[in-house]
Amino acid sequence: MFYGEGNLQYELLPDWAGLPQGWSMPDVCGLAVDHEDNVYILNRSEHPIIVLDREGRFLRTWGEGFFKRAHGSCIAPDGTVFCTDDSSNVVGKFSPSGELLMMLGARGQSSDTGYVHAWDLWQGLGSVIRSGPPFNRPTGVAISADGDIFVTDGYGNARVHRFDASGRLQLSWGEPGGGPGQFRLPHDIAIDAKGRLLVADRENNRLQLFDQTGTFLEQWTDVIRPTGICIDADGLVYVSELAMRISTFNPDGRLLARWGNRSAEKESALFHGPHVVAVDSRGDLYVGDVSMTHARVDKGANTVQKFRRVR
Repeated sequence: MFYGEGNLQYELLPDWAGLPQGWSMPDVCGLAVDHEDNVYILNRSEHPIIVLDREGRFLRTWGEGFFKRAHGSCIAPDGTVFCTDDSSNVVGKFSPSGELLMMLGARGQSSDTGYVHAWDLWQGLGSVIRSGPPFNRPTGVAISADGDIFVTDGYGNARVHRFDASGRLQLSWGEPGGGPGQFRLPHDIAIDAKGRLLVADRENNRLQLFDQTGTFLEQWTDVIRPTGICIDADGLVYVSELAMRISTFNPDGRLLARWGNRSAEKESALFHGPHVVAVDSRGDLYVGDVSMTHARVDKGANTVQKFRRVR
């Protein structure tokens, strides 16, 4: 069975992730691929970062004791690994082996935005009445070629923050709402070859594009609750959506391919809560599910699925 359209077609590789016996990944919230095509899996188990090679062979794990509720991740151009923890209100910078090199934010302290945690998403988002400084439940992170750090501050805030490489805050932008430069849950962020910032504005059903000073450029609206963004070497933009699908756009925002669940049955669904997508040097895709949060399903090692590109 193949997924995709045209020259963007993929074959699912069943049981790709080779975890040690008895391990599981109930929610996979972040994926990042390094220059050797090793895959760093940020998940909400007792082993927060699990590193596999491109064949799915287990390499190592780290991050135990750091995370309260892991959320997003990326790998910087220099190979360091950045991860957000939305419950602790921090962003960590790690070596590839897991040494903590820097932390942004103050653990357990949140900015005053009016946010009140609620199990009902809209009730929680509706309590955000003003934007605030870093952080109130940060979600995604991306690193520029110059080492600047961009963080989406999403569940309890409505901002994007820019830090320099040493962790000093340079600027912030955004406020609650649905207009240009406003957000309802900025959920992930990526940087393309032109230096543009692509932000998954999840509950506004769009991607917003900015320059690195926060100037609004344009928006792409052909998405439903976008969760994760990645960009390949050719500039193609891959988006995971809570509509249970993956969409691929060209650099100008034209839809090239879209695919996902072919069944509404929980037992046979391809995705339960696609939260993140990553691409390797060969164009293969990796999709992480928050299946426990969204469907109360523990998919074991298959919470990450690999799709090998065949065209």
